[in-house]
Amino acid sequence: LILPEAGRLLNLRPKMVDSQYYLPNDIGISALDCGEAFRLLSPQEKLYAHYLSRAAWYGGLAVLLQTSPESANIFVMLQRIFRKQTPAQLEQAATAAGLSSAEYQAFLVYAAGLYANMGNYKSFGDTKFIPNLPKEKLQALVKASQAFQDQPAEMEALWNSCSGPLYSLEDKQKQLGLGDKGITTYFSGNCCLEDAELAQKFLDSKKLSAYNTRLFKRDNGGKACYEVRLASAVQKDCAVDGECESCCGSFRFEDKEFTVKRGDYGPVMEKVSYYLQEAQAYAANENQRKMLEEYRRSFTLGSIDAHKEGSRYWIKDKGPIVESYIGFIESYRDPFGSRGEFEGFVAVVNKAMSERFAKLVSSAEVLLPELPWPREFEKDTFLKPDFTSLDVLTFAGSGIPAGINIPNYDDIRQSEGFKNVSLGNVLAVAYATQKEKLTFLKEEDKDLFIKWKGPSFEVQVGLHELLGHGSGKLFVQDDSGKFNFDQTKVINPETKEPVSSWYRGSETWDSKFSTIASSYEECRAECVGLYLCLKKEVLSIFGHEGQEAEEVVYINWLSMVRAGLLGLEFYTPESKSWRQAHMQARFVILRVLLEAGEGLVGLEEVTGQDGKPDARITLDRSKIHTVGKNAIQRFLCKLQVFKSTADVEGGRALYEGYSTVSDSGAHNFLRLRETVLLRKEARKMFVQANTRVNGDSVELVEYEGSAAGLIRSFTERFPDDAEQLEADLLELNKRDAPCWC
Repeated sequence: LILPEAGRLLNLRPKMVDSQYYLPNDIGISALDCGEAFRLLSPQEKLYAHYLSRAAWYGGLAVLLQTSPESANIFVMLQRIFRKQTPAQLEQAATAAGLSSAEYQAFLVYAAGLYANMGNYKSFGDTKFIPNLPKEKLQALVKASQAFQDQPAEMEALWNSCSGPLYSLEDKQKQLGLGDKGITTYFSGNCCLEDAELAQKFLDSKKLSAYNTRLFKRDNGGKACYEVRLASAVQKDCAVDGECESCCGSFRFEDKEFTVKRGDYGPVMEKVSYYLQEAQAYAANENQRKMLEEYRRSFTLGSIDAHKEGSRYWIKDKGPIVESYIGFIESYRDPFGSRGEFEGFVAVVNKAMSERFAKLVSSAEVLLPELPWPREFEKDTFLKPDFTSLDVLTFAGSGIPAGINIPNYDDIRQSEGFKNVSLGNVLAVAYATQKEKLTFLKEEDKDLFIKWKGPSFEVQVGLHELLGHGSGKLFVQDDSGKFNFDQTKVINPETKEPVSSWYRGSETWDSKFSTIASSYEECRAECVGLYLCLKKEVLSIFGHEGQEAEEVVYINWLSMVRAGLLGLEFYTPESKSWRQAHMQARFVILRVLLEAGEGLVGLEEVTGQDGKPDARITLDRSKIHTVGKNAIQRFLCKLQVFKSTADVEGGRALYEGYSTVSDSGAHNFLRLRETVLLRKEARKMFVQANTRVNGDSVELVEYEGSAAGLIRSFTERFPDDAEQLEADLLELNKRDAPCWC
């Protein structure tokens, strides 16, 4: 018996390396609690929240088509299986088909993961995940399902269309990326970085935003032709519905042919527009009504200008009880960094927590001058934003953040304002940690960490969103040649020379800094949080005084350096690339603080109690206010100066230098990465409630915090038109299938 067993263990070796491509059976799954917040809404507010949630959930389906060629088909297959049988009912069929209970649980976890990430790539880290059970077992389960018995031909075709890529871990398919670096459906499979750069120049020349577009390249008699496709319900390319002119048509640019067309995700966008119109009837005020009207125009016609107009009304809608935002928003997952992933959220204001953030907003004008760059590098006036703590009712998209600062349109943020939100019920669940799962810290730090992680993260999120993303000026020369700064007087503090570069015309931060823009900006915001949390007046806004305040600072800084180490999980050595903007940012900060020396941060490789490689990270709290503060101050000033002056070369050299992961130098980060992978904990998944109109009232349907609960929430999410919706998704996917080869 011993020999075969040993042989089996040897065979498992290569699999162990791949554990990052599975979701573990014991992954944390928590229900997002918003029952109390929802109950306190008036009947009108509940209806408003309900219809906005419908719009968000339908729109979120576009993410399947934005993630990978197979995501939509896998989603439809799972929906068909679970609409016919609940997870509990299906279990009997699974057992009969020869699955062990662990294998069936692995299937449920995979399905929950696909729903939670809206695709088969992790929303945080962009790596693929595959089912942790043999392919033949999954096939047996699919064939044993009621859905398969009822529609064998359709289900067989569905399984055949996605079973290959569902399990494939070829190098290119292990992560999202452009060209040979990974999988993307923002670009056709034959596009590379040069195509993305050319398309960006073309879009800039037409004053078109890339946010709601995808790029398809085809060969036309040996010449490359590019199709820029806008997300819209309208399929026609001519002017419709009160448009003076359409932006669609064929154009020659740098001797290449470009066609701008409409209709991407058409049926999905139609649903979004329909439900936004339904929500308008229950809007609380004129700003909300006009905002929804513009959003509707945006999704109907494929117009980012209309979305910007809607965002202007949204900023004016101060302190609403029901807060929401919807559209192609964050560009983290476009490998080029300028196309937005669809998201929509609906949330209810948490009044007690919001009071603290309101105090922070009131102090902002006193705090901004404390930031380590010259006055001229700060916005001319601080536009006081709304900053509220929200309990999320609905967050559709690929994942749920802890805080948001939007809109992402630079021109609006710089001159008209923005809003900040902290998602309170997400924070409450996401950062609760068990002591035994706390890696890489000294024993005496662990209890402090558990006690103060929540409060310190609340401070960090507040500062990061409001004074991080909300600070700093971009120097611009507009199309008429006018400057928004005095180029004869403003001195670059790094070179001591007059400022010699700036943004021109329609150039934006994202279009200029492209592939590093997201992570660089997250790093700047994180540094602002670290820097300003050292101020007593900031800590007292959040109710922390004396020794308590010191503990919050210590844990905030310790948490950041630990996150920098954990960030190594999101680095791919083969392509030397980072897969997650925030984690790259935190690794950069760890490098900056290690470089500061003087014993501020300690990082050593040790052997764990289990005899396997481990690591220990320490922070000398007596040096945070001196060595630490000085290091962040210098680095933060550099980040801001390169950003303000559109100095891409300087910014890239600085940021990519600190982002380098190598095995030389004082720390072997490539080896530490292996240790981090060995001891990583899977990111939690959230189960969200559904809303249902029942007569005149709206009821909240809640689910348990488990894989089965998450699955049920999705199978009950589209009760009116599930079959039509699934047919639309399959049709949309089929239309583009030839483009990914």
